[in-house]
Amino acid sequence: MASTSVLSPATGRPRFYLILWAMLGLTAAFVFVTSEVLLATDYPMYHAYRLQVIADRHLLIPHALSGTIALLAGPAQFWPRLRERHLQLHRIIGRLYVVSVFVGALTGVALASGRPGLPGTSMQAGVWIICTVAALVAARNRQITQHRQWMARSYAVTFTFVSSRVLNLWPRYWSHLGDSLAAVGVIAFTLASLLLVDLGIDWHELTTRRE
Repeated sequence: MASTSVLSPATGRPRFYLILWAMLGLTAAFVFVTSEVLLATDYPMYHAYRLQVIADRHLLIPHALSGTIALLAGPAQFWPRLRERHLQLHRIIGRLYVVSVFVGALTGVALASGRPGLPGTSMQAGVWIICTVAALVAARNRQITQHRQWMARSYAVTFTFVSSRVLNLWPRYWSHLGDSLAAVGVIAFTLASLLLVDLGIDWHELTTRRE
């Protein structure tokens, strides 16, 4: 049986999970400043992309809004005190997270339609939806351990919308690699995130010698 303390700071290794969430928060703050703030202020390197963002705003606004909701809702879902003391609120936030994932995934594919990044975005969106639906099905069947594990995978994909932007300030990545290789980067970030989560889920079993 895998550990039930997936991303839960109240059991197992509280200091590890505190550090993990702190690192995720710092990464999100770094990306917000170096990508979104510089984009809004028309940073020269982002000028062409800014024009594209303005043209796509009818899809980009719901995509960004739903992605932000999913990003913020995720940590609350892993907090054990919320689950234990406010189960109904936990379920409401969970439903909001599921809706946000579907809206974010579908609008993301629509934004990438007709562009070289479509394969990578479609793969990312498909994995995002599959992991989220698996978590939902497990919750409805009261398979709580499996629900937490699939939610961890789902949130790992959610966070790739942040982590994949860490390289934006690298001019070679932004200006010379091209959309096709950027799509490969999205796929790589998604797979790496899922791999890291699965290693975390099974770490105790992998490092414990069977007698």
